Amino acid sequence: MRKLFILFVTAILGAFNACAQKVPDNFVLVKGGPFKNVKCTNYYGKSIAIPNFYIGKYVVTQKEWTKVMGSNPSQFQGENLPVETVSWYDCIEYCNARSAKDGLNPYYNIDKNTRDANNRTVVDEIKWTVTTNPRANGYRLPTEAEWEYAASGGQMSKGFTYSGGDDIEKVAWFWQNSGDTKLTGFWTWPRVQANHDRSHPVDSKEPNELGLYCMSGNVREWCWDWFGDLDANGNGPKASSSETGRVWKGGGWMGGDFCCEIAFRASFEASGKGPDQGLRLCRNE
Repeated sequence: MRKLFILFVTAILGAFNACAQKVPDNFVLVKGGPFKNVKCTNYYGKSIAIPNFYIGKYVVTQKEWTKVMGSNPSQFQGENLPVETVSWYDCIEYCNARSAKDGLNPYYNIDKNTRDANNRTVVDEIKWTVTTNPRANGYRLPTEAEWEYAASGGQMSKGFTYSGGDDIEKVAWFWQNSGDTKLTGFWTWPRVQANHDRSHPVDSKEPNELGLYCMSGNVREWCWDWFGDLDANGNGPKASSSETGRVWKGGGWMGGDFCCEIAFRASFEASGKGPDQGLRLCRNE
C-alpha cells in the first residue's frame, strides 16, 4: 500500500510539474485581487477584482515573432527589439499560431469569411469575426483591466504614475529620450525623425513591482477590448457600442510622456499598424 501511495503521489507531482513547465520562463504569475494603485488607475475603488493570470515579462520580441510566423514585419530590426508594425488581427493570429506550436489549446476562434457586424469602424476593412474560448490554455491578449492591473504592480503596487516608478526616464522610452539626444520643448514629427527616435531592447529599462519590463513606453500594446467609456464598475463597452477600434495601452517611443501613464487609454482600428505598435501575451492560470 505504501508503495502504491508513493507512486500515486509521484505521478500527481509529475503531472503538476509537467503542466507548470508549459509556462515559459519569461512569463510572470500575477496574483489577482482588487486594484491597489490609488493614484494612476481607472479601476481603483471599483467593484472589480482580477483573477490570477500569467503575463509576459517582456513584450513579444522580433525573434519570438519570426520563430512562429516565419517573417518579421518590424521597421526597426533586431532580435531583442519588440516586434512592431503589427495589427490587432496579426496579433490574434500570432497568439493562436504560437499556442499550436507549443501544444496549447488556441484561445481564439477566427472567422475570416464572416464580417463582424458589431465592428463599425469605418477605416477597418478587414472586420474578421473573432470570438474566444475562455477555458483554453493558449496565448491571448490581455484585457484592458488585466493590463492596467499588471502595469500598476497588482497586489504589490506602490502607486506609481508609470509602470515601475514616477521617474519616466528610468522606466520608459518615449519621444524625448528614444533617439540620439534628449529632446525638450514641443513634439513635432520632423524633430522625432531627425533625432532618429526608435524602439529599444525589451529589457533596457527598469522593471515594475512584478518584474515586468517596458509596460510604459517603447511600443504601444494591443489589448482585447473595444474602446469606449468605462462604466461605474470599470467595465468597457460592448462591441456594438464601439466605432473607434481596439484599446492600446502603455505609450510608445514616439509618443508623449502622458501616454506612458498607467491610466492612459486610447484606441486604434484593429487593422491599423505602426512602428510603435506591439503586443504582450497573457495566459490563463
